[in-house]
Amino acid sequence: MPWIKEIFRKCLIPIILLFITAFNWVDEDFTQHIAAKLANYRRLFPQEKAYLHLDKPYYVTGDTLWFKSYLVEGALHMPDSASQMLYVDLIEQRTGRNVALRRVQLLGGIGNGEIVLADSIQQGAYTIRAYTNWMRNFSDEQFFQKDIYLFDPESVAPPVSSNKLDLKFFPEGGQMVAGINTRIAFKAVNESGLGQDVRGFVLNKANDTVASFKSAHLGMGRFQFEPQSGELYTAYLHGKNGKALRYDFPKMMESGFTMIVDNLSNAQKMRVLAYCKIPGKQESLVHIVGHSKGIVAFVAKGKITSKGLMMSLPTTELPDGITHLTLFNDENKPVCERLVFVNHNRSLQVKITPSKTAYKPREKASVEIAVLDSAGKPVETNLSVSVTDAGQILQQAYDENITSSLLLSSDLKGFIEQPAYYFDPEKSERKIHTDLLMMTQGWSRFRWEDVLADSLPGPQHFVEQGVTLEGEVRKGKKKLTDKIALSMYVSNDSLGTFMTAETNEAGRFAVYNLVFTDSLKIRLQGMNKKGNANLSFILDPFLTPKVTLVKAPFYPITVDAQQLQAYLKRAEQDQEIARKIRESRERLLQEVTIKGKKEVQRDSRKLYGSADASIKVTSQMASAGRSILDILAGRVAGVQVVGSGMNASVYIRGNRGEPLFVLDGMPVDKDMIASLNTFDVESIDVLKGASAAIFGSRGGNGVISILTKRGNENYDYSQDVVPGVLVTKIAGFNAPKEFYAPTYEVTRPQGTNPDYRATVFWAPMLRTDKQGKAKLEYYNSDATTTIDIRADVLSLSGTPGFGKAGYAVQ
Repeated sequence: MPWIKEIFRKCLIPIILLFITAFNWVDEDFTQHIAAKLANYRRLFPQEKAYLHLDKPYYVTGDTLWFKSYLVEGALHMPDSASQMLYVDLIEQRTGRNVALRRVQLLGGIGNGEIVLADSIQQGAYTIRAYTNWMRNFSDEQFFQKDIYLFDPESVAPPVSSNKLDLKFFPEGGQMVAGINTRIAFKAVNESGLGQDVRGFVLNKANDTVASFKSAHLGMGRFQFEPQSGELYTAYLHGKNGKALRYDFPKMMESGFTMIVDNLSNAQKMRVLAYCKIPGKQESLVHIVGHSKGIVAFVAKGKITSKGLMMSLPTTELPDGITHLTLFNDENKPVCERLVFVNHNRSLQVKITPSKTAYKPREKASVEIAVLDSAGKPVETNLSVSVTDAGQILQQAYDENITSSLLLSSDLKGFIEQPAYYFDPEKSERKIHTDLLMMTQGWSRFRWEDVLADSLPGPQHFVEQGVTLEGEVRKGKKKLTDKIALSMYVSNDSLGTFMTAETNEAGRFAVYNLVFTDSLKIRLQGMNKKGNANLSFILDPFLTPKVTLVKAPFYPITVDAQQLQAYLKRAEQDQEIARKIRESRERLLQEVTIKGKKEVQRDSRKLYGSADASIKVTSQMASAGRSILDILAGRVAGVQVVGSGMNASVYIRGNRGEPLFVLDGMPVDKDMIASLNTFDVESIDVLKGASAAIFGSRGGNGVISILTKRGNENYDYSQDVVPGVLVTKIAGFNAPKEFYAPTYEVTRPQGTNPDYRATVFWAPMLRTDKQGKAKLEYYNSDATTTIDIRADVLSLSGTPGFGKAGYAVQ
């Protein structure tokens, strides 16, 4: 992929050189070894990240979920056009059932679409996922995933409440070694998957209290701890009823390495402290490798003595986001790991300015959006904007946005609660809490075992730029042993073309990068001269990635009861109005009588106007002839057929050579025509002399045009089964619908139908101009409420941004 070279040109070499000159004790051989391994892994397995901006956080049955999709490469977040198809599906959390699938066409890494939440979809918790075919080479934890809730307007399920808590401990660096003082991070999560504030203590095997702890943010915290050799430890939480709840504590190792990282004391540097306890060794040679999203940032070398090892490493040149630190022992094996978060506040500034602070119901609103970089200069960007009624929709506290997704959530395992909190400059303790998050969440992009392997298996899934048609050809029930040529006619409302393909020796075939919307009609058959009827075709179905059912938030939203009732009431009213309008239209249509002359549409397969002679193939003709050429013999004046079957030759009087053969508008060879199933042919047209001139010099000896039943766009072939021929439909890109926003002109009488849209306006495909500005206009609803405006922004260089604003309607 071209962006891989750009990444290494811009980032890899300058950063490595910076740290080679900064530290005299860098081992250049190890540096080159690690850099080469990471570069090779990235070359074979470059990363992609997907993000979806949704119009609102929760929905009702019968509603429409609108989304804008962004696809970027994994390191610098430049909009990625390598994969041009993004899959978006909706998973029911309770059962893992996939209830909707959309194929989104990406242009320059962006696209949009919608999912209609039909009444048949049950209320409850769902997860919306986004991924490319290439991303399926990795864990599904790297897919974009967001929890939403679907309500039924007529019944509201109360949230599930439980007192069960899950408590886990995480020794810093990954190990707890006897006699070495370290830090232990922890995280407490309730049954809904959300952080729970807790207090607790640790007892040794003599039941003495050796440590106490208290959470600081969303169930996370940390405390100092020095384990003693030969001891066993148990953790307890203070329960609500005064009863202590028992939990396992990490196992202690008698020997090993520990690593502590201070990324908070100094904004310019991070301090790394490493300790070890190795029997028979007074000191140990180690390397510390830092990389950001797979690109080497630095490699430092030192010795751990009885007093440990301290390194001070600059952070000013590190990119925004997560940097991964790994401690390698003297055998170059990874023994400790730690994540640190770097934020230089380089995200885009997004300023949203309504033309007024207050509007009237149904008044036209005008909103300007200005996007600036961190230096205050205007930026050309892609952006998506959602406008919602805050009286119905309660925006979730610090919900995911494009900045938190690309810089944080996409590089961590598991569910991240309130991800945007860690980017709020008004939260003075956010850096401390971000560091707690780094200690309690796992890394998901790759494993060192894979990177350092001598050989890597090739990827199983490829980059898609269109729809793929794959399958297998068999002869009867047996597999093929030789290659078979295939003919394929594909058509839909805007496309009709003849294609050829070939199987491999095992009978497998594939056609890549078909670009079409909705569906495509496929007619597939073998081109061998005999045994055609014995061939059978099996198309590979698209199998969505398996769903791992985990204890995800069953009720993943916070909704004010009054707002929820208002939303459900308005939604039910809107759906009832829509039903009445449909019923009214149906009644009106039953009373309408349309008179007029039916227009006969021209067959798109005929480049010519009218043929000199035409044969309508009947069932009797088809059963009497072994081939189409046999049917042609003796039926058209001036056309001579010499021989029969596959060996027949055709001549049109006055010409020395054989005519041009055309199948459903596409020139083909005579063998293809002779191998056609006679029952599949609709008609045969013969063009002589001037009539064939439209085909140029190729039609100099005349033209025989064969029109098949399945090539006719009006022919219903979906239930037709012909031996040796596969006729079916395949799904293509979903054509995105346009969000409907009513227009209320002052000069026109106002409609009688009430308007209480929850999503007042949705603009997924906006762009800022050279001045960094974009403008949108829409009409407010009937509600007297507060309007919430939210925008996700991504520059062409991969810098994200998020903005929000609001105004009153009164």
